[in-house]
Amino acid sequence: MDGWEEQENALVREFELPSFPAAIAFVDRLAELAESENHHPDVDIRYRTVTVRWTTHSEGGISEKDREMAERTSALVTA
Repeated sequence: MDGWEEQENALVREFELPSFPAAIAFVDRLAELAESENHHPDVDIRYRTVTVRWTTHSEGGISEKDREMAERTSALVTA
């Protein structure tokens, strides 16, 4: 899981996009994925930087679903 770090019982990664519209488009793709899987991350948008945090609150930390979603999130950057 290249680029992801475990922080406070979550998988966290910061993505740097080329522009604000590109960052928003990435978050739109992420939102579609999250809705389709009914598993939603915390997302922080700061101009061209998007921080994504995956955790499963009901399990008290990182689940296999979080690991799967983190990998799928990474693929969305180039989509």
